[in-house]
Amino acid sequence: MTNNVSEDGRMPVAEEAPLQLPLEFEAHYLTNQETFHTFALKILLTNERAEKAVHLAYVEIRTRWDSLLAEPDLQAQTWQILRRAIIDELIGGCREELAERDSGIGLYPALAKLPPRQFDAIVLRFIGGYDTKQIAWYMGLTPGTVTHHIRKAQERLAPIHRRATRPIKKEDAQ
Repeated sequence: MTNNVSEDGRMPVAEEAPLQLPLEFEAHYLTNQETFHTFALKILLTNERAEKAVHLAYVEIRTRWDSLLAEPDLQAQTWQILRRAIIDELIGGCREELAERDSGIGLYPALAKLPPRQFDAIVLRFIGGYDTKQIAWYMGLTPGTVTHHIRKAQERLAPIHRRATRPIKKEDAQ
């Protein structure tokens, strides 16, 4: 019986076979990874956040690879996955942070309770400063749909805004 312990007393590490990826997936990755990263970096501003978003996008792309191959436009579908990953990273823990903030009027918790598309559109517009066309592109929606989500979110938030901006009556001030 041979001793498999190395000279430094450690057991050897079993070598794992490399993960076999479909050739088409590897080609897609090699073709698009640099562009995806450059785009993510322009939006997320740090290499760490860009790498994280691209990695998560490619995990989803690999998970859905077989069904994506059946789609009429693989490139558009994978680009949409990347955009979603970037938005998720951009907005990240914003919802949770907002729910914990105190605006004095309940605005932040109300924002945190908005449906996902309304929340994303409002955050991208009023916190990110993006215009409707940019938001539409990032979210993979039409500009009209983005306008609809922003309007619906504003309608949900209007009662809080009205309470915060109503004139103070003399009896309330005393």
